[in-house]
Amino acid sequence: MSTDDTRLKRLKFRAWHRGFREADLILGPFADKFGPSLTPEQLDAFEALLEQPDQDLYEWIVERTPTPPEHDGEILRMIKQFRFDAFEARGGPHGG
Repeated sequence: MSTDDTRLKRLKFRAWHRGFREADLILGPFADKFGPSLTPEQLDAFEALLEQPDQDLYEWIVERTPTPPEHDGEILRMIKQFRFDAFEARGGPHGG
């Protein structure tokens, strides 16, 4: 297994096991879907986001609180779009 594969497996595990279920259900599927195609720089940004406190990260994703500029980049925008697309696919707030 390459270093990149090991890193990706570790990031996926961390994305799925945040200890905050709402975040797990966004970050885990995001990591599964996009992780293999992320560039090393994008993986760095994703890893930096995963270092943030669960509640803070979730609040940024759902846009309840403003994202600090140092974390408001391409990966967080991708996560927000992924969440929006998944939410819309389920038919909105009532799940279809």
